[in-house]
Amino acid sequence: MGLGSEPVDLVVVGAGIVGLAHAAEGVRRGLRVAVVERDEFARGASVRNFGHGCVSGQAGAAFGYAKAARERWLELGRLAGFWAEPTGTVVAARSEEELAVLAEFAAAGAAPAELLDADGVRARVPLRAKTLLGGAWLPWDIRVDPREAVGALARWLASVGVTFHWRTAVTGLEPGVLRTSRGDLAAPAIVLATGHDLDWLFPELAERAGVRRCALQMLRVATPGPAARAPGDGERFGPGVLTGLSLLRYAGFAGCPSLPALRARFERERPDLLAVDMNLMFTQLPDGDLIIGDTHETAVTHLPFQAETVDDLVLAETADLLGVPAADLVVRERWRGYYASAPGREFLVAAPLPGARVVTVTTGIGMTTSHGLAAEVLADLIP
Repeated sequence: MGLGSEPVDLVVVGAGIVGLAHAAEGVRRGLRVAVVERDEFARGASVRNFGHGCVSGQAGAAFGYAKAARERWLELGRLAGFWAEPTGTVVAARSEEELAVLAEFAAAGAAPAELLDADGVRARVPLRAKTLLGGAWLPWDIRVDPREAVGALARWLASVGVTFHWRTAVTGLEPGVLRTSRGDLAAPAIVLATGHDLDWLFPELAERAGVRRCALQMLRVATPGPAARAPGDGERFGPGVLTGLSLLRYAGFAGCPSLPALRARFERERPDLLAVDMNLMFTQLPDGDLIIGDTHETAVTHLPFQAETVDDLVLAETADLLGVPAADLVVRERWRGYYASAPGREFLVAAPLPGARVVTVTTGIGMTTSHGLAAEVLADLIP
């Protein structure tokens, strides 16, 4: 029994951003597309992130994907009616080592970067950290509201003819045929974008690539001020905000000669932050609340328990960056995010069967790169 009577050219498994990017690229190429998703709506990494397109922080293939994805996000925001803006990013530097890395990054010139003094940082974002020395403005970066954008994109794709099969689990794959809990779906091209759950369908492939699950602890807090502050009140942060810890994470900064000195300073002064693999950053939701985080822990299978001490550390560091008492950060929500992680790689693209591709972003840059990655995958899969 088949899932539908209408023939399709491309089946995409997974309605997270990697899957939807392939569906959108299929539409762009004039293909008939179907999407299969085991849940009722996207609920994984694609809605649990910062909504931050960190174009400037990428290198190599990811940099090319990110630049292409930037333009696609802005185009799709207009078409699908969701907020997507080239807000840029401010990197706040609180040590001389961080300033040195940013100066080297700006001089390299792969992505535009304007060095700022402390007043220049405060002119763009209302930070009151006592140790703020300066920073950088990265104008290429963009933002979306992750809680809105992924769902809006799925609805728009449905409105232009993409067929969605929600609450439908994949049970197997054969050349040209996807087997599911609701029947078979035939197509000459199949993309499996199942993220960290790749090992459910292809355990040997996941094991060979070393795919694990990276768990993040993240929080949503009210804009600093009285607990009774109404949504939308308070100070506005248009750009995303990164810190010196971010410089240790993104590949675009990896070649900066001062980076080892920066890492050594954190090892010497703040080993507690490195122990939880913190990337101190935040973005602001349209209602004014801040998404703050995040920490990283990798395992094949994680225990379900979330450590309060880790959240306390994120809150304390965010409060210090904002220059407010930690008690002023009123927590509205807490969650764990998960994404696929694999040593030594950012993307896993494999052909387990003729006409099929497994596509997994194996680091936390799915929102930043997926649209560019999808264009390359489909150009190879459907020349």
